[in-house]
Parts: sequence; structure tokens; C-alpha cells
Amino acid sequence: MTERYVRYRDPRTGRPVFGLLEDNMVTRLAQEPWLNPETTGESIRLEQVSLMAPVEPTKIVCVGLNYRAHVTMSQSSDKAPDYPLLFLKPPSAIIGPGERIIYPEQTERVDYEAELGIVIGRTAKNIGIDAVNNAIFGFTCVNDVTARDLQKKDGQWSRAKGFDTFCPVGPWIVRGLDYRDILVEGIHNGEVRQSGRTSQMIFEVPFLISYISSIMTLYPGDLISTGTPSGIAPMKPGDTVAVRIEGIGTLENRMA
Repeated sequence: MTERYVRYRDPRTGRPVFGLLEDNMVTRLAQEPWLNPETTGESIRLEQVSLMAPVEPTKIVCVGLNYRAHVTMSQSSDKAPDYPLLFLKPPSAIIGPGERIIYPEQTERVDYEAELGIVIGRTAKNIGIDAVNNAIFGFTCVNDVTARDLQKKDGQWSRAKGFDTFCPVGPWIVRGLDYRDILVEGIHNGEVRQSGRTSQMIFEVPFLISYISSIMTLYPGDLISTGTPSGIAPMKPGDTVAVRIEGIGTLENRMA
């Protein structure tokens, strides 16, 4: 059985709070769900709240070229990597569902990338593959927005991936999801442009978490974005892009 957790603005105070979403009702939590999932008993209908990105991570660890079909179409490499290709996005890049992606003046091409996001639930360092599930809190949708021309020009990806608004996340975190073979789609102006299954990843979720934790300590609430299927393409102002993941839902944003 899965559970859905949201982060939203308290209608009375405007402060960010977490809630458990059940049957279109949001019941407020006392703390972050990975610290204490107990509810306060206060409930509100989902349509009465403004959803925010469901995480405030210390870091966003992203994986490049993790689907073979994407590697084939990529301009960054002509062969699959021998080990996970990691890069970081700053937490300042995060926006929530419905928020606007800003087109930076420095770039001439901005792409969407639909990805499965992993939310860490407990501190993890040098964790073995067999213990990885204990470190996972849940899963969410991520759009790894990228300034493609700057990625190619710079030779490293910090600027291209790190602009403000370049990491839409949401609409919620799903706990208890069987992530091993689910559909990940990128939808551009209503048309499905990306479609891949997590079973097609070069490096699977347990290996990724174990590998990353051997390099850096993962903390509760940290976010790992696991790579994108083939079919990435540019967006322009006014476009709508959605990330739809089986068992989670749809994250939709417009480009301003």
C-alpha cells in the first residue's frame, strides 16, 4: 500500500507545512514525514491548498546518461558510462507544481528532462545495496531542466543545470512504491515526447544510492534524480511541460 505526502502553505499562516494526502483530503503532519509521519488531526481539502515542492534537500544529486536510448541520442557521449555520471543542482533551483520555469537570458536552448526522483529518509553513508531500501523514504517526479547550449559550451554542467527554477519537483512524495519497472514520461504541450521504464536504467536505484553514499553522506530529505529517457527537446516561453510517472502522478509547469 502506498502513501502520498505533500508540502503546502498553511492557509492561515502562509508557512510551509507537510501533510498526508488521502482521498483528496490533506491531514497536517507535526513534522517532516521522514522525521515523524504522525498527523495533527487538522484536515483540509486538496483543492484548498497551494502545493509546494515536497522536499527541501541539502543537495540534489543527479545522474546523467542513465538510459541507453538517451545515450544513443546524446551529444555528450557516444557510449554508456562505466559508472554513474553525477552532477549537483543547487536547492535554489527547486520549484513546485504549477510554478513557472524562467528562461534565462544567457541561453538559446532550454530542454526538459523527465526523471524519477528518490527522496532519502535517513542518513546514509557507505550503505550496502542490500540495505538501500531502508534509506528510501519515497519517490517523486523531477524535471531536470537544462540549458543545452551552455552544457555543450562549458564542458561541465553546473551552469547549464543550476539556474533558478531549473528543478521542478512534485506534486507529492509516494511512499511504498515498487519502483523497479514503472513508466516515466515527458509531455510537451500535451504530446508525449519521452517514454521509458525504470527497468531500462543502466544503473538501477539500489546501486545508485549505494554508489552515491560512498562519495557523500545523504541526509533525510535529500533528492536523487535518476536520469532521463530519450526524447528530450527544447521548450520556449508559453510552453507547458509535464512529467508523468506511473504510480506517482503528474508534475506540470509552464515556461515563463
